Amino acid sequence: MRHLSETVRRLGFFQIDSVNVLQRAHFMPLYSRRGPYDVELLARAAERRPRRVFEYWAHVATYVDIGLFPAMRHRMVERRGMWGSMSRVAEERPELVDQVLRVVGENGPITARETEALLHGAVERDRSHWGWNWSETKKALEYLFFIGEISAARRNSAFERVYDLTERIIPADVYARPALDHADAHRELVEHAARALGVATEPCLRDYFRTAPAPTQRAVAELVEDGTLSPIAVQGWDRPAYLHAEARRPRRVEARALLSPFDPLVFERTRAEQIFDFRYRIEIYVPEAKRRYGYYVLPFLLGDRIAGRVDLKADRAAGVLDVIGAWAEPDAPADVAVQLAEELRTLSAWLGLDDIRAPRRGDLAGALTSELRGESVGLTTVNL
Repeated sequence: MRHLSETVRRLGFFQIDSVNVLQRAHFMPLYSRRGPYDVELLARAAERRPRRVFEYWAHVATYVDIGLFPAMRHRMVERRGMWGSMSRVAEERPELVDQVLRVVGENGPITARETEALLHGAVERDRSHWGWNWSETKKALEYLFFIGEISAARRNSAFERVYDLTERIIPADVYARPALDHADAHRELVEHAARALGVATEPCLRDYFRTAPAPTQRAVAELVEDGTLSPIAVQGWDRPAYLHAEARRPRRVEARALLSPFDPLVFERTRAEQIFDFRYRIEIYVPEAKRRYGYYVLPFLLGDRIAGRVDLKADRAAGVLDVIGAWAEPDAPADVAVQLAEELRTLSAWLGLDDIRAPRRGDLAGALTSELRGESVGLTTVNL
């Protein structure tokens, strides 16, 4: 739990995603940085006292560091970024919002379906949209979630939010802290983003917590003035950059990690391309015939570079980690297949899978297959 707390304090949040083809995204950042761990730790941190994280819209849907609750409250008040369906239900059905809040207060923790049942199913669900098809009750719940009246006590087995009053979820000492005003909240969030990223441009800092342009720029200027950030030039970058005063600059980087598509190291795609010369797009919503790499492709960090990418799937029924495809980046080290094979073995064991299915696609498939089979074959000796 200490390792989890240290990591979430440094990053600020773990992005939540429902895709479970390999492992849900919020479990991955801690794995990438600390190695195999018991995922029950995150459930404990999010669902049991003393809570270390809470759910909110930070970058997107995230488990946020509990210490950032006072900074997030400005967003709850200002409602910037609220979806139209949420604001409309508050404007058009205020009596429903009041009813929903009362039901949660009297019966929470409670799901959207349970809330609808207690409202006697009087609210119709619009099924015309291809996406989530939220009912009016669900929209009211999410409106109350956005403005901070209710929060998520936990996720159930169907990965649905289970709602309760925020005052019953956030630790009392944190809940009692005064909300930061607009300027102070932006300053804290921008400083936190800068500390997490080390070096970043203003758009990178803005993207991290999805803060507004003008207050982000003011916060950057103030942080430069007090010495927290230093303006720097980065070779090859066409935008000013900023270095956090606490950023470490090691002589060499010893790292080996598979990264979720939603990891803070790569979720700002322009930054990932500028730093690593690594063009990365997630292709979940791309038709299969048009995908270049695959459905759920993870970058492979090796040393101070991204050395490859691999399309993975956890075939839980068969107990197999399916390596659908593997590709090396142009400047990949000669031992990339060796290192990736080791990392895949570690990942497979962490996921509780018994075997690894060799890749069928990609310019690294041959060398990686040999390494997974225990053969010592270099990249230059395999006919790819």
